[in-house]
Amino acid sequence: MENQKSSSSLKAIIAVLAVLLVGSLVYIFKITSDVTTVQTELKTTMTEKESVMMDLENLKTTYDAAIAENTSMSDELIQERDKVVNLIADLKQSNGNVAKYRTQFIALQSNMKALMAENEVLKEKNITLTTQRDSTVVVLGETKKNVEALAGQNEELAKVVKKGSKLTVLNTAGTALKVRNSGKEIETEKARRADVLRVSFTIAENQIAQSGDKTYQVQVIDGKNNVLGDKKTETFGENTLTYSFATKVAYENKTVNVSQDLKGDDFAEGTYYINIYNKGELVSKTSFVLR
Repeated sequence: MENQKSSSSLKAIIAVLAVLLVGSLVYIFKITSDVTTVQTELKTTMTEKESVMMDLENLKTTYDAAIAENTSMSDELIQERDKVVNLIADLKQSNGNVAKYRTQFIALQSNMKALMAENEVLKEKNITLTTQRDSTVVVLGETKKNVEALAGQNEELAKVVKKGSKLTVLNTAGTALKVRNSGKEIETEKARRADVLRVSFTIAENQIAQSGDKTYQVQVIDGKNNVLGDKKTETFGENTLTYSFATKVAYENKTVNVSQDLKGDDFAEGTYYINIYNKGELVSKTSFVLR
């Protein structure tokens, strides 16, 4: 009887231990399953975070390259790039749900595509404008060269015209005359017989010269180096001229013969010099001798 009780107690203990063993196994399995699930979720989360981080880094690189091109959209590109940089910084600090960062990345990526497309259009327009500008610069350069060449030609032509339009004074001569009571004039080479010194010269024809009144200053210097006549003094620029008389000529681009007398009472013997000036510039000269 006692042996039967011991056997029953042992069976009961074995049964309890069996139940406890089964329960322990179930609990261990559940714990193991939960740990595996958590590890899987963490692994999935880390993989997704790394993926989003890589996408954001690539997006930033794209913006950096576009900004380096220094286009007219640089300011807009910098603003969008800064948004990506800020999102990368937030993602690095985050240990939670990565889904919201993926959503923000998709939005930023969409903005990037739109900006890149607009930037490409602007770059193409800029290339076209640069080509047009370069062509214009070349044309302007050629035009400038032509203008400078024409200016040089015009300057040379102006010099030629100025030189060609200058009047030429020819046949300048001085003659001593004896005037009789009857008015008859007789040439003489003797100083004591001379009553008048006649100065004559010719202004040559010139069709390109400016017509109109021309004034010439005539300087007659006797054998004693005295200026005869009115002895007027006039300043032309930095030069001062003392002359015997001035004569005004109406010039109409045709040859003009000019003659004017210089009266005197006592002409000295010696060499006489006649100088013809126009606005202070010597244009002709000659000399003659009175004995």
